[in-house]
Amino acid sequence: METIKDKEFGGERPLFASHDLRLENVIIRAGESAIKECSNIEAVNCLFEGNYPFWHVHGFKIENCRFAVGGRSALWYSDHLKMTDTVIDAPKMFREMTDLELENVVMNDADEVFWKCARINVRNLTLRGGTYPFMLSSDIRVDGLDSESKYVFQYVKNAELRNLKITTKDAFWEVENVTIYDSELNGEYLGWHSRNLRLVNCHITGEQPLCYAHDLVLENCTFGEDCDRAFEYSSVHADIRGSITNIKNPMSGRIVADSIGSVTIDGNIKAPADCIIELRDGTRLQ
Repeated sequence: METIKDKEFGGERPLFASHDLRLENVIIRAGESAIKECSNIEAVNCLFEGNYPFWHVHGFKIENCRFAVGGRSALWYSDHLKMTDTVIDAPKMFREMTDLELENVVMNDADEVFWKCARINVRNLTLRGGTYPFMLSSDIRVDGLDSESKYVFQYVKNAELRNLKITTKDAFWEVENVTIYDSELNGEYLGWHSRNLRLVNCHITGEQPLCYAHDLVLENCTFGEDCDRAFEYSSVHADIRGSITNIKNPMSGRIVADSIGSVTIDGNIKAPADCIIELRDGTRLQ
């Protein structure tokens, strides 16, 4: 493998079609497509300031690097990436990629990141700002995510997510086959129109959570006081620890909680309209 150390490159495609290349303490200045159509690339302690540096790259490692604001849309149409201990200040990262492994990565502008990606494995990821991370992605494994981005995990399929702390709005809409463990989910309108969404040991805040959901499962979950009108038009099996403020018009299944502030069943409830709602002591409310 060829090694390039302590160099600077700029302009158009300075390392185009490189293979078996290691970059150490390299700076990619303003320009475009510095490392395009490459394979087997390693970048260590590098700074990326130009646009689109890693497009159509097959097999690469990025360690202890930084992508400055000018390095936007840096990683597209590529596969088999391992990224560790890296800070990203630019938006629109990771587009239509496969086989991604990230650990200890901070993204300070998480706008439109991880779109249409598959086979993503993440440990200790921070997302700040931006909208729609992970849109239309699939086969995702996450252990450790701290996110302030809006509309996370929309239209996602086949995901196992652990140790999340998410503050958002409209998260997990239209997801399919997603399980979330040991997480804190803060925001309005969680999990609407989902299919096979399962929450285990999670704490949920925000109004109108988990409506229009199909085959929704909650195990040992807790709710904040602001969670009203929960489960409207959902088929659900829920084991709620502690209290939930209000349940409205669930379609089917069973909901059990230690305490329920109120239940709203009105003429708009959808068939089969046979959801069992009861307290843990066996008191039937619906």
